Amino acid sequence: MTVALMWEARASDGRGTDLLAWARAQELAREPLRREFLRAPQDRVLVITWWDAPYDAELPELPEPDSELVTRAVHRWRFESVSED
Repeated sequence: MTVALMWEARASDGRGTDLLAWARAQELAREPLRREFLRAPQDRVLVITWWDAPYDAELPELPEPDSELVTRAVHRWRFESVSED
């Protein structure tokens, strides 16, 4: 099964580039199958990691950034892949 972890944060005003750099610099305890970084208006940063693991597996996640870098707590979601059947 493939599990995708989504991590999304909104940077403090004008700090989107800093938040993206911070997210890219984070090392995880082990490497996911894939990791993708995205950004959106309002200085939002999204990181998606894909894992070959059961849905409820203990998986390394990005931490909360320092409070001066973000406007609110990080949002996190977990999804599992589904077959086309």
